[in-house]
Amino acid sequence: MSDESVSAQGFAHESLAVLQHLTESAREDVARAAELIADCVRADGVVHAFGTGHSQAIVLELAGRAGGLVPTNRLSIADLVLYGGDDPSVLDDPLLERRAGVAERLYDLADPHPQDLFVVISNSGVNSVIVEMALRVKERGHRLLAITSLTHTRAVPAGHVSGRKLADLADVVLDNAAPRGDALLELPGGGAVCALSTLTGVMLVQMTVAEASGQLLATGERPPVYVSANVPGGFEGNLELEKKYAGRIRRPAS
Repeated sequence: MSDESVSAQGFAHESLAVLQHLTESAREDVARAAELIADCVRADGVVHAFGTGHSQAIVLELAGRAGGLVPTNRLSIADLVLYGGDDPSVLDDPLLERRAGVAERLYDLADPHPQDLFVVISNSGVNSVIVEMALRVKERGHRLLAITSLTHTRAVPAGHVSGRKLADLADVVLDNAAPRGDALLELPGGGAVCALSTLTGVMLVQMTVAEASGQLLATGERPPVYVSANVPGGFEGNLELEKKYAGRIRRPAS
């Protein structure tokens, strides 16, 4: 890659090429992921989404946004404080996502139903809390959808004592096509700039939600979808849809 490629147009060109390829290469996996979500919705389940760091951006894309599915719930390390009663100071630990036992507590605080689906998002797929959550989910019999970078996860060692990685545990894996280290544009002398996984993660989520909605429509079921709260009647209509999942989905301030 030339020095001239480290520019706005260079990133646009390179990232759009990846996105265009992804729409074709991920087609079968997206259909399988959508089936997991459609089956969950049909069973009156909730889709729980979890990620740490910048993967939380993809969680927000799936859980509780306009145009998205209503039976979705965002899990976050901050739940330890919001719902678990921990002192806010616990969130000062930059290595909290690597501490044993955190994911089990987050799972228990969510109190999921057996038919619920989990979507776990991690570019590397190796941090302890991510793998611990995936292990907990599978031990409890849930279906698991992973969004990760297969290129990155295959290039780094496992960070969990089990030796497992997120991709090893999932029923379906959506590969976000991000490079090792996530950054896309190589710099002279080494290193790279401009992360890719958020763009590709958003594309995969929205493709999957669209496909799941289409599968529901094909069997005569209307997907429960949020309307923007900033259009007349949107907020009230959303509250009505949420009643079916009362106590099972959280919508904290963010």
